[in-house]
Parts: sequence; structure tokens; C-alpha cells
Amino acid sequence: MYSFVLTQNKTKMNRLTLKMAITALCAVVACCTGNSKNQEKKGRTMNTKAEIYLAGGCFWGTEHYLKQIEGVTETQTGYANGHGKNPSYKEVCTDKTGFAEAVRVAYNPERLPLSLLLQLYFKSINPTSLNRQGNDVGTQYRTGIYYTNPNDLPIIQAEMAKVAKRYDRPLQVEVLPLKNFYDAEDYHQDYLDKNPTGYCHLPQALFDMARKANKKTDEKRTYAKPTDEELKRKLTPLQYEVTQNAATERPFANEYDHEFRPGIYVDVTTGQPLFLSTDKFDSGCGWPAFSKPIDNRLLNNLEDRSHGMTRIEVRSAKGNAHLGHVFNDGPKETGGLRYCINSASLRFVPKDQMEKQGYGKYLPMLEEK
Repeated sequence: MYSFVLTQNKTKMNRLTLKMAITALCAVVACCTGNSKNQEKKGRTMNTKAEIYLAGGCFWGTEHYLKQIEGVTETQTGYANGHGKNPSYKEVCTDKTGFAEAVRVAYNPERLPLSLLLQLYFKSINPTSLNRQGNDVGTQYRTGIYYTNPNDLPIIQAEMAKVAKRYDRPLQVEVLPLKNFYDAEDYHQDYLDKNPTGYCHLPQALFDMARKANKKTDEKRTYAKPTDEELKRKLTPLQYEVTQNAATERPFANEYDHEFRPGIYVDVTTGQPLFLSTDKFDSGCGWPAFSKPIDNRLLNNLEDRSHGMTRIEVRSAKGNAHLGHVFNDGPKETGGLRYCINSASLRFVPKDQMEKQGYGKYLPMLEEK
């Protein structure tokens, strides 16, 4: 009964008064190159669980929006990167705790690459607004991306760089490691599910878009590694030597060094998606170069001490195919990494063929930078 009354009268109350009233009510009720044959060659199963913490203004709307996305497995509203321990909503509203209203997003990176999740997150915020989203004002309503896996940082930086090019003002989105996170009170969890007519700073159309953005295709792709005999029949001699024996193709005289059409690059052995054309750049090294993979979990990185050097070899997670190496001399504005990849390890699928070949769900990620 009380929830109904508050909802009906929310137009007569400001946002803070409404949420403070609910707090009081609930308190009462609750009182690239090289040979690495000697390295570990066993393929590893991709991690199907990952998490990121996103602040996008009022967490009622942000949580409801993010949970609509196919591939998000769990959401939890809470308070992130502030001072002190276990803050209450009332304390956060004083604007003195430094906490941001945020949402813990658990997701399946095989189903939902981090790049796509971040692109959809940016559609729900004004990234140039400082401490304000919609009508909600204060440091608790700042925008932020808080990560727990350091390997996610290059992907976050690359997506930030894309967004920055669309504005003539600086972005105000925090990008920091997660320092702390405390669950919000129970009544804040799944708030718009429990209160469909409750306050929300996001339009209904955005929720509808999120539900459609990453729909499953009819065909479930497993990207299983073929047997050695199958690989010998399927691959050219060069492709086999590069992917299975860590050989290196010639620089400049390879298939994809100068390929810059829009599309997706997949593991030649399994078909597993690896890189997007939007992250490819001309490094001058003679091999295809990418600033990041579609998702870090699509790759395995291994230390390579061959040829008297110490480098990081890159292999595909599903097929365990040798791809190349990753270096830290890439463009700073996209994260500073350069994935130097053999063309022989890849198969390029042009944008106009992606849907037909089963890669349609990656089309939204091919937005212009």
C-alpha cells in the first residue's frame, strides 16, 4: 500500500525525497612472430563468467537496462569506489561518501563480448556530463567503468577512444579498478521489476533496444577444434605450419596485411571470432595489426622465450592455434597494444557475408569510429 502511494505521488516529490522516503519505509519494515613448440599446447576452455561494474546515473534504470541484454547473467545494484564501509543510501545521498550508484554486471563473454556490452552501456548515458544523468545531480550519479580484471583495460580504453571521437567535449566517464562495492538495500534490487511505474531516467525505447541488441541466432556455434587429420585436409600447408607448429609467414606478402574492408576475422581452424576490422590498423610491421581482440577471453597469452627473446605469444582459446604475438607499442589512444597476427591464422568474413555465415550478432560492433 505504501509503495503504491509513493509511486502515485512521485510527481509531486523530487527524486531525493522519494528515495529517502522509501529508505525510511523499508527501515521500518525491515528493522607477432616466433616458434613456441616447447610451450604448453593444450587448449583451454573459455571462461563463461566475467564481471564489470558500471555507473550510469540512477541505478534503478541502469540495472533494468543492462539486465535486458542477452548474455548478461546477473545484475546487482550497489555503491562503488567510495570511502568507508557498508554505506546506507541515506549516507550516499549526503554527497560526502564518494560512492557512485553502480551495477555489478555478471555476463558470459562467449555470448556477450565486453566490447559490445560497453557499446550498449554508452547508449544509456551522456558521457560528457559530470555528476549528472537526466534530472539526477550529485557525485553519486557520476558515470564510471570499474574493472576487476586488468586485461579488460585495453578494451575499455579502446571503446572510450571510439566514443571520444563523437564529441567535441571531454568525456567525464571514470575508468578505474574497482576499489570497493557494497550491495544496496534490498528494495533497490530489481526496483523497476517490482515497481513498473517507478521513477526511471531512461526511456522505455532504450529497454526495447537492449532486448534486441544481442539476440541469439538459431544456430549455436561451438567452434570445436578439428582433429589433426581434419586440419591437414582443411588447411593449406602454410596455414597448418603457422597454426599448429608456430611458424611465421613472410611479412608484407600475406593475405590480410592491407585488408581494411569492414568485417570480422575468425580463427582459420575453428571459425571462432577473434578480431574486428574496426580495431585493425596499419602498423607498418608487415603483418595484420589489431589494437584489441573482440574479447580478451577469446585468446590465450603465453610467455615465449624462443630466439633469445621474451615475448607474449597469442593463441586462440578454442582451437589453441598459434596466431602471433602481442606487443605494447600500439597506439596509446586505443590502449597501447599491438596484436601482430599471421594472416595464415585468420579467415576474413566481409560485413555483407557475416549474417549468412553465422556472425550476425557481431554486426552492431562494427559501428563507425
